Amino acid sequence: MSMKFDIAFSASAVIDGGLAIQLKLSGDAVAASVAEVDPQAVAVRAAGIAKFKGKALSTLDILAPAGSKADRLIVLGLGKADKLTAYDWLKAGGVAAAAVKTMEKVTVFLDAPGADVGAAEAADFATGMLLRAYKFDTYKTKKKDDDEDKSPKTVTVTIVTAKADAATEQFVSAKAIAEGVILARDLVNLPPNVLGPIEFAQKAKDLESLGVDVEILTETEMTELGMGALLGVAQGSSRPPRLAIMTWNGGTPGDQPVAFVGKGVVFDTGGISIKPSLGMEDMKGDMGGAAAVTGLMHTLAARKAKANVIGIIGLVENMPDGNAQRPGDIVTSMSGQTIEIVNTDAEGRLVLGDALWYCKERFKPRFMIDLATLTGAIVVALGNLHAGLFSNDDALADELTQAGETSGEKLWRMPLSKDYDKMIDSRFADMKNSGGRQAGSITAAQFLKRFVGDTPWAHLDIAATALNSPQNEINQSWASGYGVRLLDELVRRNYEN
Repeated sequence: MSMKFDIAFSASAVIDGGLAIQLKLSGDAVAASVAEVDPQAVAVRAAGIAKFKGKALSTLDILAPAGSKADRLIVLGLGKADKLTAYDWLKAGGVAAAAVKTMEKVTVFLDAPGADVGAAEAADFATGMLLRAYKFDTYKTKKKDDDEDKSPKTVTVTIVTAKADAATEQFVSAKAIAEGVILARDLVNLPPNVLGPIEFAQKAKDLESLGVDVEILTETEMTELGMGALLGVAQGSSRPPRLAIMTWNGGTPGDQPVAFVGKGVVFDTGGISIKPSLGMEDMKGDMGGAAAVTGLMHTLAARKAKANVIGIIGLVENMPDGNAQRPGDIVTSMSGQTIEIVNTDAEGRLVLGDALWYCKERFKPRFMIDLATLTGAIVVALGNLHAGLFSNDDALADELTQAGETSGEKLWRMPLSKDYDKMIDSRFADMKNSGGRQAGSITAAQFLKRFVGDTPWAHLDIAATALNSPQNEINQSWASGYGVRLLDELVRRNYEN
């Protein structure tokens, strides 16, 4: 269960116990604290003894400062003023949240001397606190005494800043971003026996409460549409597939929408080409792309984004029963192109192929971006610090890269070329669904490219960043919610009226 922060902004605050946090830029001296927090300047002396310089994200923790009305005082380092970014303010909020521990009241004095603290920085700091507080322990019923979580369920946080009114207004949108990330994390963390295709589709349907139009296609409608690629993946599971179409009309009526498509394999055994058992439990997260798209649609609707946006998620389970598709089968996609199945564990691209074609044909979007935990090859290539970016459009790729730098959800562009197409040519069909081990992430992208036509398109392979990624200042969860902040930044910066 996440610790709940009740956050408010104020131009001033009265200290009555609890934790006080003061921010500091890097340098030799600690500025004098607010008088009622540290009337005897204990922090100045403590900083000298500890040689605390205000290095980025470092902390100086003082218990019961002499004469203070606060029970604890933390000085939080920001680093150098000219190096501060929006992501740094987010991380600073995360460090502050981690310091709360058993305190029920927190007062943050945000206006560090020498720092340019505006409404955006205040909102980012608060968002970082919300993201760091997230914890998924829904299914834990018992804890050892020494591991018992003694944190209060609700913590009252007052962020003191001269820009309090503007920060309060901006935090409405920032909080919507945090909610979208947390929704994506929850979806990826949920066990596969709880979150099947039908249940996931209902999670998308729940967004109607925010004003999102949601349509759910069953196997009947998908059969009529000819989605043989997606349906082939699902045919080995007793749980039927779903395609969820989420529409947010926040822009000018009639304006061409932007579109996001997510791979939603709720559990991936590999099918007949079964995966090794070691680590297979992690394949509950093979729907990280669909989770990100769903979280993004929540964010855009909750903050009333001035854009027309389509979100489509293909939801299936890949299982190896007697009805499962086999290596050697040939399926016909909605596009009419035929696909030889050479590896049933290369299933996500089959789901996305039909979903991308459907999106392109029905909505004629300005661009399409798909997100998928698609290949282990991208993990080998990039590790878990960047997601792979493939695109047929340089302008879109540049916008995505810049959004990644701003949000901290970074991308690295990978190549596409006709030469790689040869690796997925089939002797028996228009293409095969795997080009083998070499250039695995690239040939997967080349496969998807065959379903987008002339529409500007980008494919984000998030296999290493959506789940089991390194814990950091704003995420301590197995599921990161990667993609929500990245794509919200893309839309906000480039595509809102």
